[in-house]
Amino acid sequence: MDRRDFLRNLFRVAAYSPVAGLADTLSDDVNADKRSGSGEQITRRPYKETGMTLPLLGFGMMRFPGKDGSIDQAAAEKMIGTALEHGCNYFDTAYIYPGSEELVGKVLAKYPRDSYYLTSKMPIHQLKSEADLERIFREQLRRTRAGYFDFYFMHWLNAEHWAMAKTFHVWDFLEKQKAGGRIRRIGFSFHDEPELLREIAQAHPWELVQIQLNYLDWEIYRAREMYEILTKLDIPVAVMEPLKGGSLVKLTESAARIFTDADPERSIASWGLRYAASLPNVQVVLSGMSSQEQVEDNLMTFTNFTPLTGVERQTLADALAEYRKTSAVPCTGCRYCRPCPKGVDIPRNIALHNQVRAGTSVPAAGMVYFAMRESERASNCVGCGICQSRCPQKLKIPDLMREIRAEFRSC
Repeated sequence: MDRRDFLRNLFRVAAYSPVAGLADTLSDDVNADKRSGSGEQITRRPYKETGMTLPLLGFGMMRFPGKDGSIDQAAAEKMIGTALEHGCNYFDTAYIYPGSEELVGKVLAKYPRDSYYLTSKMPIHQLKSEADLERIFREQLRRTRAGYFDFYFMHWLNAEHWAMAKTFHVWDFLEKQKAGGRIRRIGFSFHDEPELLREIAQAHPWELVQIQLNYLDWEIYRAREMYEILTKLDIPVAVMEPLKGGSLVKLTESAARIFTDADPERSIASWGLRYAASLPNVQVVLSGMSSQEQVEDNLMTFTNFTPLTGVERQTLADALAEYRKTSAVPCTGCRYCRPCPKGVDIPRNIALHNQVRAGTSVPAAGMVYFAMRESERASNCVGCGICQSRCPQKLKIPDLMREIRAEFRSC
């Protein structure tokens, strides 16, 4: 089926109402695959030996369309409805994603609870005492109106946060919630080195672990080692940042041409998503979809999913080699560096810097830079380093801000 035929079939599906077209579901998720719609279904992958399946494409709920942290609910509801109708029914949110858990309560709660899987996360870095665990978890249940979480993670584990998790006995708390039926399976999301991943992964019987994995980070971010550690421990992998915050879509013209020459019908995004999904121990690939068009394109990629062939892997390697010539800063736009005490919009400054490295002229990028509020520009950075301590990519952000300030000084 080509792109035109797929999209034609997609829009034959009737409504986005929460009950229209829903297939019969089973209350026991051990025996149910939770198919949620009558449209053409995306590929699913068995979860261990439980009889349960998860969609190979998961819906990351951090990047919905909107403005200033406010989500465009109508657009989000249409996106979610389209995803559900085609079997994309794994939704990943978190306490710290602005408005995301509340959106679950407004939109997903309209659907039968056994028609979707929901993952949320405990913000370890925000804990001040063990009492915060109960308070935050109860707030998440209230926000989402879900009743329980199919998967629940310790969020953003690194050396500091892992130490905090042990201090506040987070595992014990999550096991208590699991025993009470409020959590079905326990996991964690990870941002650190493979050596620490091994330690954490061996500490408890984790049921799903979320790591950053894409074709750029396979070597430079040591994603390969992380994937292999989890695979050897028989822990399924959930992939985040398969497109590195969109940077693997916004390639240089020469790198993008390698992909389009190889297959004009496939989007640039599809190459990165298929790369991650081609790994056999990957349970679900999360895409932080921010438009209806992205939802439709991703559904097409994962319908009758086919892993990369040897020829396609070589095409990807050629495009990556071309892209690396730009020496782009590997920022994913996760915004964990914010808020900046001085108001600097760090991800936006880095994005402009990467545009210059990819070939945009300094004057052209400078016009956008100076259209920003003065407080948001790199020139307002005082080098306090708070952002650098939060950055999952370990970027030297104050140094970058000084470089960007100098870059646009002549504009």
